[in-house]
Amino acid sequence: MDRAGKEELVSTLNTVFKDAGVVVVAHYSGLTVAQMQKLRQEMKKAGATVKVAKNRLVKIALDGTDVASIAGLMKGPTILAYSADPVAAPKVAAEFAKTHDKLVILGGAMGTTALNADGVKALATMPSLDELRAKLVGLVQAPATKLAQLSTAPAAKLARVFGAYANRDAA
Repeated sequence: MDRAGKEELVSTLNTVFKDAGVVVVAHYSGLTVAQMQKLRQEMKKAGATVKVAKNRLVKIALDGTDVASIAGLMKGPTILAYSADPVAAPKVAAEFAKTHDKLVILGGAMGTTALNADGVKALATMPSLDELRAKLVGLVQAPATKLAQLSTAPAAKLARVFGAYANRDAA
């Protein structure tokens, strides 16, 4: 890669680090090409991205970003997984690491908060932003549904009572 390509990569990574909600760093030594492709596909489905870059260039790109705390993790063959959703990248990385022991999660960062490997795995167990939104909508709609049921229930009960009196007189 020539100097211009390296400069472009550093500026692109710098932009990614400034915009990312979470960055996960992992060792990938020993993964096959097919396994790496599967990891990339799973990350893409979740709205996350996997990037392999030279550690030296990543450290340069980290300067001046919130996630600069991951610079110490950049040793050996590392990959970066990042996403705007703070749960997407850790969730996919943790699930993939369960089935592929060659992927070793080193840590990461969520904003200015540095995460160790356990922190990334704990973040992976949290519900995603879309799941939280769905739960919130369900909670907001539930009282309205109950209120509608309660408002129609007395009228239905009253109608049944009148029907019972009418049936009793007819019998």
